[in-house]
Amino acid sequence: MNFWDYLGNRHQQLLMDAYQHASAVFQCMVVATAIGVLIGVLTYRSEWAGNLATTLTSTILTIPSLAMIGLLIPIVGLGVAPTVTALILYGLLPIVRNSIVGLRGVDPTLVDAAKGIGMSRLHRLVRIELPLAWPPILTGIRVSTQMLMGIAAIAAYASGPGLGNEIFRGIASLGSKNALNQVLAGTLGIIVLALLFDAVYVLIGRLTIPRGIRV
Repeated sequence: MNFWDYLGNRHQQLLMDAYQHASAVFQCMVVATAIGVLIGVLTYRSEWAGNLATTLTSTILTIPSLAMIGLLIPIVGLGVAPTVTALILYGLLPIVRNSIVGLRGVDPTLVDAAKGIGMSRLHRLVRIELPLAWPPILTGIRVSTQMLMGIAAIAAYASGPGLGNEIFRGIASLGSKNALNQVLAGTLGIIVLALLFDAVYVLIGRLTIPRGIRV
């Protein structure tokens, strides 16, 4: 059976795996973004706190994904839980780092002007600092998403959802007639999803970032 025949026979299962893969990455990115931006907001004013947050999230990223999931299995069990936990942890670094960099890069004169007209610290953060820091934050989100697309495939090791199951089935049956087709279908599916997500982020950037800031 050639690759195209395999896709035709397995298209429903592949679409379901692709949906589960995309859904897992999307939901984990929402949580990772909320946590990452919050950490950035809490630490960007302090040099040591910002460095500590970056160092801790960098340390998490150095743990091999297979080892991370293996360590989580005894704690949270098999299935969705270790997948979600690992993806959220891995997605933090680019968002935390870019949030800190973006917030620290806001022109202090703009913040002082807002303070001078009576805006509270919260209002300055929400209406001045975060909007101006949004371009680097969005870049961090894009980087995290691309990483998580690949890492999510390893979740199949813990019976997690997604296209990684197709890849692992192919690897487990190397030598069979469909082994290469399974690995190729799972891999290409992840690449297509990554490109689609990135295209959405480009569109979000065009809709939310003023042209002057983009330039």
